[in-house]
Amino acid sequence: MEPRQRDTRDHVTPAGSGVGRAIVIGPYRREPYERSQKVQPARSPAARLDEAIGLARAIDLDVVDAGLAPLTDIQPASYIGKGKVEEFAGLVKSHDVGLVIMDCALSPVQQRNLEKAWHAKVLDRTGLILEIFGRRARTREGTLQVELAHLNYQRSRLVRSWTHLERQRGGFGFLGGPGETQIETDRRIIAERIARIKQELEGVKRTRHLHRESRRRVPYPIVAFVGYTNAGKSTLFNRMTAANVTSADMLFATLDPTLRAVELPHGERVILSDTVGFISDLPTTLIAAFRATLEEVIEADLILHVRDVSHEDAQAQSSDVEQVLGELGIAATDPRLLEVWNKIDRLDGEARERMENSAHRMARRPVPVSALTGEGIDALKAEIEERLAGSRARFQITLDGADGAGVSWLHRNTEVLSKTVASDGQVAMTVRVHPANAQLLQARFAGRVEAAAHIG
Repeated sequence: MEPRQRDTRDHVTPAGSGVGRAIVIGPYRREPYERSQKVQPARSPAARLDEAIGLARAIDLDVVDAGLAPLTDIQPASYIGKGKVEEFAGLVKSHDVGLVIMDCALSPVQQRNLEKAWHAKVLDRTGLILEIFGRRARTREGTLQVELAHLNYQRSRLVRSWTHLERQRGGFGFLGGPGETQIETDRRIIAERIARIKQELEGVKRTRHLHRESRRRVPYPIVAFVGYTNAGKSTLFNRMTAANVTSADMLFATLDPTLRAVELPHGERVILSDTVGFISDLPTTLIAAFRATLEEVIEADLILHVRDVSHEDAQAQSSDVEQVLGELGIAATDPRLLEVWNKIDRLDGEARERMENSAHRMARRPVPVSALTGEGIDALKAEIEERLAGSRARFQITLDGADGAGVSWLHRNTEVLSKTVASDGQVAMTVRVHPANAQLLQARFAGRVEAAAHIG
């Protein structure tokens, strides 16, 4: 595996043999899974393990073996039981691997104990996702957000990185006190770096706020894409905007947000925003770190929840996305949410019929599409236009025929629905306007706004 370029330290690649070779272990508790089946969609242990393998391969690791470790209780010292520790120690030795991925959240003590028992680097789910994000970040903003999340994660695990944790002598000569330990020094350095990154991200947040304010003045509605990772958001984004955002059949193929303008069927221009994909058990440190990026979703006029309806765990993935959106303050009942059922080209005749029946039964009907073939894209654009229209005000304005500047202003800043010219030269225009521009329009054409109504 090639060393990472972004950071001077390589957190994944182990020293010694087995570089780039990994074993993935899925330690899943039986009881919570069986109980959750009765109350909410849940993945099978096999599906969860497949996803963990996909995460490992997303950073070019060679997964030589993978296995489940059913749990009744979590062991404080090693997460899994002693027998399983010994069993996997044999696998690590026989496969000559240098990295073991545990698809769970390990405490620093559990991680250290497993590394001692297996003589290999151990990475938990949070650490693995952080590694993927570190590789995918391309912009300055993305790099800062990943570094912030990684430092918060590593701060509690510093004890694993040092063997020289003796105290440094303070003061001068022989009278100095014992000073601070090396680990305290490192924690202080990390805390200072975290504070600096947070300051820089505040600058990013202010810049994004200014960009949003300038878009409101135009204004173009913002349509944000959200969804489980690998649901096809970037492919759909490329299809609708003719952009070349990286899209691939892998988890977290894209990380940094991308915005593009696109024209809808009746001429209205909107800005589409492609954001990072979500995943089950997404580390809270990442959600906090990417708050500046995810504000594009929070502030969006319309949120497209892109789902992979061909996936066997589509319902569980949808629940995971709703959970993350809930942490951002966006409820599942938010009127801005529109479900887009992607990858319908993968469904056979019977599966497609079931999908269509399910869609018709839903109160808020989703839009089935295939980002790959283009099927349903026109219907999606029409639905976006209709949904955006529902939140906009409609005005009828009468202008003098010689007021070319006023007519031009309306064409630039509103959606012109109709325009008629009377025999006396008066121009009557019906326009639809973004709420942010409604007050500006009324001030600009005071006394000439004959009627105003909201479209339901």
